[in-house]
Amino acid sequence: MIRQTILPFKLEITKDLITSHAGLGLLGEFAVGLGLNKALDKYLPGPGSGAGYSPSEHVFPLILMLNGGGRTLEDLREIKSDVGLREILPLNRMPSTDATGDWLRRSWSNGGLEGLERVNRRVLKRALKREKVKGYTLDIDATAIESEKESAKMTYKGFKGYMPIVGHLAENGLVVGDEFREGNDSPGSRNLEFLKYCEKQMPKGKKIKAFRSDSAGYQAKVINYCQGKGIKFAIGADLDKAVVRGIREIREEEVEEVVGWYNQRGECSENRIKELKIGFGMESLPAAGRDALWGVWS
Repeated sequence: MIRQTILPFKLEITKDLITSHAGLGLLGEFAVGLGLNKALDKYLPGPGSGAGYSPSEHVFPLILMLNGGGRTLEDLREIKSDVGLREILPLNRMPSTDATGDWLRRSWSNGGLEGLERVNRRVLKRALKREKVKGYTLDIDATAIESEKESAKMTYKGFKGYMPIVGHLAENGLVVGDEFREGNDSPGSRNLEFLKYCEKQMPKGKKIKAFRSDSAGYQAKVINYCQGKGIKFAIGADLDKAVVRGIREIREEEVEEVVGWYNQRGECSENRIKELKIGFGMESLPAAGRDALWGVWS
């Protein structure tokens, strides 16, 4: 032991394994306890041979890498070289970055995205099981992600990339659904279909009771669907004369109350998407396996 007499701490030499990613150890333990790896291996396409890597052996390191601030597939080397982290988590075998890149490119076209939907549904079911809440508020929003991939389309933001849409449950922040979209897709396209998809993702006994969206959701078919299903809704729109007249005809609550409830989507949806993008380093999307990597991120 090296004794320190100037500052109030001591230095000690140890042969124990240590890790510089201690926080990822807690995240990894939580994921394992949640049964995530078992779900990945059950619902994602398996390896082509008995010696191949299982889906969880590709995805689990990706989750850790993205949560640890990694931005490219090459950053998986940080996880692979961390002997201490691999000692406490199920990381005995780790594929090379090239192998994971190949797996991502294959998985989005052979049922991988559909498998991830089933994984998300299973995790969502477990997360909501113990909650007493039966009805939830769905917030949807599209977000632009930059990409240098050659096939990426120009977004309305002025850069090439993609325009995925995400659905959050306002009461707990859980992602109930997502859809990967091309950059030139309109934020208002297929919003009714996405709302219905999020409803299908909800486990038995839980339902969407309220819906909020920005002006991308200001569509007659969305409004008519919500009214027909008894779903409370608040959708942004330009306040032209027709809109103001319509509000006066249907308003049952005070204006301040409605606007205040609508504005909560800024925290429940927009800010959570920002946290996901910044926390996962997904302001720009790596070229390899774009669709599957988005699915892992969401």
